[in-house]
Amino acid sequence: METLTAIVGAINGFVWGPPMLVLILGTGLFLQLRLGLMPIRRIPTGFRMVWRGRKPDADAPGEISPYAALMTALAATVGTGNIAGVATAIAIGGPGALFWMWMTALVGMATKYSEVLLAVHFRETDDHGEQIGGPMYAIKNGLGAHWKWLGVAFALFGGLAGFGIGNMVQSNSIAEAMNSSFAVPHWLTGIVLPALPSFVLLGGIKRIGAVAEQLVPGMCIAYIVAALIVLLVNAGGIPAAFGLIFTHAFS
Repeated sequence: METLTAIVGAINGFVWGPPMLVLILGTGLFLQLRLGLMPIRRIPTGFRMVWRGRKPDADAPGEISPYAALMTALAATVGTGNIAGVATAIAIGGPGALFWMWMTALVGMATKYSEVLLAVHFRETDDHGEQIGGPMYAIKNGLGAHWKWLGVAFALFGGLAGFGIGNMVQSNSIAEAMNSSFAVPHWLTGIVLPALPSFVLLGGIKRIGAVAEQLVPGMCIAYIVAALIVLLVNAGGIPAAFGLIFTHAFS
């Protein structure tokens, strides 16, 4: 077991070492500058377009409305990324990790914009008449047939990663919260969690979008309200917290 842990640790240190951080930040910075800071400058426009796109247009391509697509994307980030992810980053990297998360978010906006743009541009229609897309289709249709193997590899590793960075992290966070707050056994949470989403997932992207439209706005409001309450209760410590963040970011 110790040998396996050492091997995984070595691989993790290499994959998430300085080269990967340079690639992530460097790619985002390049795209942000190449786009003329458009993802930042056009944030108000983006909100207006999402608000106007709350209702699906029968003549527009795609399976769900832009608003439903946004809510579906947010459903996977509120909780795992904003709560568990930030807490884990601070626990491992200290307060300075927050600064680099801010920097990554600023340049990552351009990376996400480019990824979504390519996914929409190179998406396909399957045998059932439904739209399918993603980086694997952008690789296959954008780079050419001789790069199809890379798209297949991305889909394979992305599927495997979904178990670890998606399902397992969220399930573990929920199980721990239910156990510590309400004494619900971990095994019971593990049984119920897959059952509830299955009723939504089996309905396809339209049902996923419809459910996300109803649930996610409440999740976001609850998250923002809870964050504001925490900030108000601890208002006296905010200046010192910023000091720790900037001090540890470069130490």
